Amino acid sequence: MAFVSQAQSGFSSKVIGVGVVVSDLERSLDFYLNGIGMVKTGSFDLNEEFTKRSGLTGGVPASVTVLKLEDSPAATEWKLMSFGKKATHPKQRFIQDDVGMQYITLHVKALKPAIERLRQRNVAFLGSTPTPLNGDLQFLLVQDPDGNFIELIGPME
Repeated sequence: MAFVSQAQSGFSSKVIGVGVVVSDLERSLDFYLNGIGMVKTGSFDLNEEFTKRSGLTGGVPASVTVLKLEDSPAATEWKLMSFGKKATHPKQRFIQDDVGMQYITLHVKALKPAIERLRQRNVAFLGSTPTPLNGDLQFLLVQDPDGNFIELIGPME
C-alpha cells in the first residue's frame, strides 16, 4: 500500500488524457459530441518537426481535438486525431477479441437521453442492453465508429 501512495504523489495532475486515433474525425466527433454527449474543449496541432522528434508519428503532422465529459480542468481528456485511414486490424466484436485498451466506462446521471441520442444516430446496442446492473443502475454497451467499446452506466431517468 505504501508503494501506491508514493507513486501517486509523483503526478502533477489527477487527469488522464487518452488519445484515440480514429478513421473519420467528423463521424467520430458526431458520435462523441451528439451521441454520447461529450463537449469539445479545444484542439491543437502537432507539426512535422515535433511529431518526428517526439516519436509520435515519425514526422507526420497531426491535429488533435480535445473532448471531455464537462468543460472542467478536472475532467479527463478524450483526445481524437485522424490520419484519414482505416484500421489495419479487424473490428472487434467482443472485448476479448484484441489486446490493449478495449473499453471506457462512462457514468451518466440518466441513461435515457443518451439512448435517444444514440438511437437517432443508428448506433447498435450490443448484447441485450440496456440491462439492469444493480439497484436502479442500467448498463448499456455500444461501439464508437472505429469499434472502441463504450460502457454507459446510470439510472434510466
